[in-house]
Amino acid sequence: MAAVESEVSSTVCVAHLVSHLDQAATVVETLLAKAKARLAARVMPGGKINSRLLDEEQHAAHGLAWLATYAATLRELANHAGRLEAGGKLRETEQLTIQIAAGEYLNHVAGGIPMNQGEFLRLTELGLTRSETAGLHDLVLTERGNTAAARRRLVELFADGNFGSSGLDETLSEMRETMRRFIETKVAPNAHQWHLDNAYVPMEIVQELAELGVFALTLPEEYGGLGLSKESMCVVSEELSRGWIAVGSLGTRAEIACELILCGGTKEQKEKWLPKIASGEILPTAVFTEPNTGSDLGSLRTRAVRDGDVYKVTGNKTWITHPVRADVMTLLARTNPDETGYKGLSMFLAEKPRGSDDNPFPAKGMSGGEIEVLGYRGMKEYEIRFEDFEVDASNLLGGIEGQGFKQLMQTFEAARIQTAARAVGVAQSALDIGLKYAKDRSQFGKPIVNFPRIADKLALMAAEVMAARQLTLFAAREKDAGRRCDLEAGMAKLLGARVAWAAADNALQIHGGNGFALEYQISRVLCDARILNIFEGAAEIQAQVIARRLLEGGN
Repeated sequence: MAAVESEVSSTVCVAHLVSHLDQAATVVETLLAKAKARLAARVMPGGKINSRLLDEEQHAAHGLAWLATYAATLRELANHAGRLEAGGKLRETEQLTIQIAAGEYLNHVAGGIPMNQGEFLRLTELGLTRSETAGLHDLVLTERGNTAAARRRLVELFADGNFGSSGLDETLSEMRETMRRFIETKVAPNAHQWHLDNAYVPMEIVQELAELGVFALTLPEEYGGLGLSKESMCVVSEELSRGWIAVGSLGTRAEIACELILCGGTKEQKEKWLPKIASGEILPTAVFTEPNTGSDLGSLRTRAVRDGDVYKVTGNKTWITHPVRADVMTLLARTNPDETGYKGLSMFLAEKPRGSDDNPFPAKGMSGGEIEVLGYRGMKEYEIRFEDFEVDASNLLGGIEGQGFKQLMQTFEAARIQTAARAVGVAQSALDIGLKYAKDRSQFGKPIVNFPRIADKLALMAAEVMAARQLTLFAAREKDAGRRCDLEAGMAKLLGARVAWAAADNALQIHGGNGFALEYQISRVLCDARILNIFEGAAEIQAQVIARRLLEGGN
């Protein structure tokens, strides 16, 4: 052990770790600025983005988004290490996790950033020369951050189940422990069977979530909320999703609905709906997506026609989460048939009775069928058909037509931050399950955790989970500070989703053939992880949005 500790301590001097991280972040930020300028010259003739040229350069544009995500992650690793050091909490576990993450990501930047399993961004594709990128190889962390000795020692430190400090303050740490106890006693023992049975999250769990304040977390106190931060939302969402993503995602329904009403609702709508959502009396669902439109919301065709005191809604919606047991739908529909783009859309707070599996939509003018899915079960997905479904005119959000898309855009920052937190929770679950199996499973006379390739997987999973967590918490703090953070939220979601899938895939690989068996929990986690790269903006759409923001002047 002494030899190993000596080898690790000589890898990166802990006294200089923060300065090494700062230097690394600065180098990548400088490369990002150059890459942005080079790509802008190709897609912004006259200083404005040419959509055709941007589409032609999509690989490079999305690569720019990933490079920016890596730059932001490295900067947050430096900030995280600095905070830990200042608080006397930069111990061996934290140091190794941070240096491994930084070393791995610097080598990604130098050699090729994985945008997914088969697509990589090379810096030359962004117009950077070898001489300009040579400095990456001279960084201490590029060479010595992610070493075999560091990975081996880190996994040894995991023996007591401690993955290091997340840097949370006392209040947030207590909140995390409360949610963890709830998950460990009420959800974790049952989640896998609920998944296999394609069963709903039981209503008693939903009620307990309401009593814990999950649906009221960030809502102002005047509307029955707790008035807490988006950072607290991340902590809660991560822990709940660590138990089962379906439980973590119940809070997302409330978050989206509350954000919509807070940002766009009338005084009367806020007073009517928000306290009921906060208490769990009312369960909301989001009804936005349509067949054949996907992320192209400007092409929505569902119509809402004013008829006296009601709007009559006709059209098809799909991939609607938890609609059967919901009491109100935030429903996006076209109120102006002459406007084919975003300006013709309006948002409604459409009331409906709760249904059941036997009679999912006991409402006039509303029908639908379940979409069977690989994972992300527990709330169930549906296609819905509206035929002259009536919505009270007073439930037009904000009372003004044509504001629906603008109102929806105001929710995307919080929604994507929360999705990133859910992704971190799923990734942490995969790490938990993978580590336990590796310690319990013996082959060739010893636990498989002692084999380097298994330990390497676990160490890299832990490093990436930590990195994604810190980027997510950073985005939340930006939101809490009242600063625009669509760029940060998008990057957190982009990275978190990739990390969740990689962690789940690696944890299943650690299980070998058993991981392919439905009886093992990791099979569920793998299926749950896969959706994270698709919903709340598919990875490709997310990268496109980030690239546009960067080119238009986003930092």
